[in-house]
Amino acid sequence: MLSLYTSLMIRLRNEEKGATAVEYGIMVALIAVVVIVAVSTLGGQLGNLFTDVNYDIKNPPAPTAAATSAP
Repeated sequence: MLSLYTSLMIRLRNEEKGATAVEYGIMVALIAVVVIVAVSTLGGQLGNLFTDVNYDIKNPPAPTAAATSAP
């Protein structure tokens, strides 16, 4: 009887580990879906932003008179 109880407890403990792995797998899948949706939604806007920043770095505006005058 004790060995039956022991084997049952070992099996239940192992099943909990499997359930935990499944739960982590589901969480990772949901996070991946959120990241994919965010990137696909904002991807074009982020690309344009980086293009604009790149242009501004390569072509800085001309200094103004107020910025170059010394007190």
